[in-house]
Amino acid sequence: MTALASRETAVPASAPSRPSWHRPTLAALLVGTAVLYLWGLGASGWANAFYSAAAQAGSQSWKALFFGSSDAANAITVDKTPAALWVMGLSARLFGVNAWSILVPQALMGVGSVWLLYATVRRSSGPAAGLVAGLVLALTPAAALMFRFNNPDALLVLLLVAGAYCVVRACEKASPRWLALAGVAVGFAFLAKMLQAFLVLPAFALAYAVAAPVSLGKRLLHLFGALVSVSVAAGWYLVVVALWPAASRPYIGGSQTNSLWELAFGYNGFGRITGDEVGSVGGGAGRGWGSTGLTRLFGSEMAGGIAWLLPAALLALGAGLWFTRRAPRTDTSRAALLLWGGWLLVTALVFSYMGGIIHPYYTVALAPAVAALVGTAAVQLWRLRAHPAASGFLSGGVALTALTSYLLLGSSWLAPAVLVGGLLAAVALFFAPHLTRTAASFVAALSLVVLLLGTGAYTLATAATTHSGAIPSAGPSSGFGRFGGRGGGPGSLLSTTMPGASLTALLQQDASHYTWTAATVLSNAAAGYQLASGAPVMAVGGFNGTDPYPTLAQFQQYVASGQIHYFLGEGMTMRGSSGSDAAQQIAEWVADHYQASTVDGVTVYNLTATV
Repeated sequence: MTALASRETAVPASAPSRPSWHRPTLAALLVGTAVLYLWGLGASGWANAFYSAAAQAGSQSWKALFFGSSDAANAITVDKTPAALWVMGLSARLFGVNAWSILVPQALMGVGSVWLLYATVRRSSGPAAGLVAGLVLALTPAAALMFRFNNPDALLVLLLVAGAYCVVRACEKASPRWLALAGVAVGFAFLAKMLQAFLVLPAFALAYAVAAPVSLGKRLLHLFGALVSVSVAAGWYLVVVALWPAASRPYIGGSQTNSLWELAFGYNGFGRITGDEVGSVGGGAGRGWGSTGLTRLFGSEMAGGIAWLLPAALLALGAGLWFTRRAPRTDTSRAALLLWGGWLLVTALVFSYMGGIIHPYYTVALAPAVAALVGTAAVQLWRLRAHPAASGFLSGGVALTALTSYLLLGSSWLAPAVLVGGLLAAVALFFAPHLTRTAASFVAALSLVVLLLGTGAYTLATAATTHSGAIPSAGPSSGFGRFGGRGGGPGSLLSTTMPGASLTALLQQDASHYTWTAATVLSNAAAGYQLASGAPVMAVGGFNGTDPYPTLAQFQQYVASGQIHYFLGEGMTMRGSSGSDAAQQIAEWVADHYQASTVDGVTVYNLTATV
């Protein structure tokens, strides 16, 4: 049985079969994905205004675009490396600053990710498996959320899937060129979301080290070359920023020492694992970001976005490794299992146990691996259904998915239909080898529908719901299953309020005479004022209000030289338990030395008026 499984699952690496139906089916998948991700996209407005304001700044200033500044006057950057902002900023330069120019690139990245995943899975498991994998990715709620939003995760996923494609190509003929290209893709993914991009590296290295058809010495040499390509693609930007004179660039937001290295490897790096993130609002390790453990991905915060097919993917990984256990070392099917399985396990374990900042939408990084494993197993086990073990795995996967969907859907009317249909399909799958071809095809189609019904319904609900703020969640706003989509957060730290017409007019008045038309504490508050007025607004203290920029002395100098027109707000509405208190000092100094007025409900201090 094992030998037969190896023969059945093998697909010629050099020329995978492409039946006549695959092109129109692929076209339908990509068009459907585009419609799903683009339809009504503008309803979310600025989505995450924090990044939209930075894209606006990048459309006005090339320096702001390069550094990822929050404002065109280059006071402070966002708390991420800026690759995703490069895409949005360039789009805004070409098509103007609006919701569509910001969000359409994310949707197109989603379509590209589905296409690349199809192409990757097809090379190892055939076009049918690739199509199922692409469909599963498109109908993953976390994917629909992030590919209709402007966080960096859309670009991260696209580049990581591109890296996986390059690894599969490299494994086929032991190609150091393709492996180096995989390193370049991961390196640029680092510039989108820093160390999270590196979670796939163990899986990529394992797949190539095991399966590349060349000696062990050459495999290790090729892997070293790929590591160099990762380092160059990721590190060039860090080196440029480190060498750039600090006085002529914006302050690095999210760091306490004006250092991109600190940001990448501290606050946004190992601090996310340990929870020791200076300046974080979470308050230190293990506090504020939910309980850790193996069940975290199935908890109320994470499950709605990714858990629908997660158990089936784990079962698929086990089944695939079992059926390829005696295959040759260079077997491409097993190499793909190691790649996708390693991606899933490493990322899932890190997400499950990280003690620092973590949000539900991070789970989109699991979606390509889940989709690839499900697509591969569904097709290959169906081909082997004559064997009791294969039909048993198939039946178990469908039943497990039906049960998972039932639990996630909760009181929804769809829950019992998914459960009953899934259990019936699971029983029929077990006896599929004894059915006629027509009956077996019907059972296969029913099983696929059951697999995708729960996650598909939740994905459609996600796409139909507007999302805004810093922490969007998959699903509708209310009334569907156990989980509802949530966005924003406490105060102005995680959400943005757009100013009224009178305040907007005030900020626009004589704005060209000042470096910053206004300053305010917290980046999200600044983003709303800046997007409405179109003029630079200084985000005092950065995203959390805990960055030591500007210092009180620097702010006083800016005011004395007439560079800031207004100060807005009473100060900080929320801050972390660590980091700088410079923003609070500035807010208190302004309140002590300038007369307050109220415009559209916002406290306004005119910093050019003497008291």
